Amino acid sequence: MISLTHIKKIFNKGRSNEVVALSDISLKIDTGEFAVIIGSNGSGKTTLLNIIGGAEKPTEGSIKINGIEMATLQEYQRSKWVARVFQNPHHGTAPELSILDNFRLAALRTKQKKLSIGINPAFKKQVQEKIATLGMGLENKINQSMGNLSGGQRQALTLLMSVMDDTNILLLDEPTAALDPKSANVILQLANKLNHELGITMLLITHSLKDAQQFGNRLIQIQEGKITRDLNAETKAQLTLTDIYKWFE
Repeated sequence: MISLTHIKKIFNKGRSNEVVALSDISLKIDTGEFAVIIGSNGSGKTTLLNIIGGAEKPTEGSIKINGIEMATLQEYQRSKWVARVFQNPHHGTAPELSILDNFRLAALRTKQKKLSIGINPAFKKQVQEKIATLGMGLENKINQSMGNLSGGQRQALTLLMSVMDDTNILLLDEPTAALDPKSANVILQLANKLNHELGITMLLITHSLKDAQQFGNRLIQIQEGKITRDLNAETKAQLTLTDIYKWFE
């Protein structure tokens, strides 16, 4: 599904403030995997997701999705395969539009922009059914402005919107960092459900070691731009929180 080969990312190359954010990263993520990425601040986690998503281009190396070279493709050109949920619940939604209109925009993300898409009763019913699975009671408030919702509600809806079309890969960049513990758990349980039921490949960045232990079937640690640990599901399942804490001592 995702193949990174000898990826290197240098910011301000050749200048006095040159920073090597990623150094010779080679990584393969299989279809349907839920990989959790942890690491200290500045370790290169977000840069890695930016390169996969297309927000940044690698200085060196190859990135392929489904065997197709992505290194030269812009972010919007990768939207056919990749969706992303950011740390800030306000990103990824149009606050002045209704919940329904936000879902309509999400459905148009990788399709030809036809004004008729998303305004029929069948689409409205589909949106309501998806929202009902959250258990937040928002399915009967789809004409409410997105901007009037709480951060947790917006983030949950953003996660649902990210899989409105045929998304293969979902990048989750600290999606719960700005949320209270209850809302954070809702988001991660939803991500887990989407991974299991739809087989969507997921990469999650988190600073919560508890969440890193609990969610996902693969655990990757990045330090100083390099992968220092890469644990499969079996090995990850044997980890205790104390084990993971010791990685940062």
